[in-house]
Formats: sequence, C-alpha cells, structure tokens
Amino acid sequence: MINENLDESLCSPYILNGIKASGFPNHKLVLKVGVPVMLLRNIDQKSGLCNGTQLKVVSLGKCIIRVEIISGSNIGDRHYIPRITLIPTDKKLHIKLQRRQYPLALCFAMTINKSQGQSLSRVVLYLKKPVFTHGQLYVALSRVTRRDGLKVLILDSDGNTSNETSNVVYKEVFRSL
Repeated sequence: MINENLDESLCSPYILNGIKASGFPNHKLVLKVGVPVMLLRNIDQKSGLCNGTQLKVVSLGKCIIRVEIISGSNIGDRHYIPRITLIPTDKKLHIKLQRRQYPLALCFAMTINKSQGQSLSRVVLYLKKPVFTHGQLYVALSRVTRRDGLKVLILDSDGNTSNETSNVVYKEVFRSL
C-alpha cells in the first residue's frame, strides 16, 4: 500500500543517502590502508571491538576490512570488520531506514565522551567553549599517559586564545560523602 501523503522527492537516493543520524555511518565511506577509524558498534567486547575503539585499516577487501586495534587494552590485535545492517535509533527520523555499511567512521578526532576509558600517548584538547558537564574536563585531561603528550587550545568568547577555562563541579555531589 502506498502512502498517498508521501512526497516522492523525499525518497530519492540522493536525499536518503544524505541522511546523517547519531551512530549511523555516512553513506559513502572512503578509506585507504593506514587511516585511523573508530568502531561505531559493539562487535566483540572480549576481543576489544567495542563502540569507540580506535582502529587502523590494515587491508581492504571486497566485503571485509582488516583492522588493527590502536587504543585500549588490546593494542596490536588484528581483526576483520564485516559490513552489517545498521538501523538508526534517532527518534527525529520519521521513516524507517537501514543501511548495510561498515560500522566505522574516520577518526582523526573524537569527543570527550568517546575518549572515556582510553589511554592515549598524545592528546590535543580543543576547547572552543568551556566544558559543560561535571567532571568532563578531568576526563579529557586524564586520557593522556604523559604530561608532555598533552596540548590544550582554549578560545575565549571572542575567539582569541586563552590560558584558562572553567571546570564545572557540582558541589552537591560531594555533600552526601
């Protein structure tokens, strides 16, 4: 049965392929050997293939990608990533959409939340605005394993570099301790 209220122009491949949703990889993923990527789904937690794990592309096959883990406790392990059917969980989308794609995104940068639980040798923290959540600045700064591996760029409200930012702390959290 065809929905009579459906605008056919919204169902064109150009429009559907351009949809971007949280945790949903882009329609077109351009990779090459050596590029850093981030896993967007939990595949095998025991092997370290969890959402947010950083990987390096080792080889590209026709239907599979070989990767090497470059973050977490399984650094150096190699695995194969297959294409899987992904369905966005974004409630703003009013259509059911699925895409058969590799659950990967290019990863030259990541959010503070995605970095949680990782140990990194080099961290560049770009603070365009002050961090906005209790403990978020601590999480960002504590990802780096050595002090000389940390670089911080802070911008003030006018877009000029600064040497200070606010750290949001809710004192109510500590009252019951």
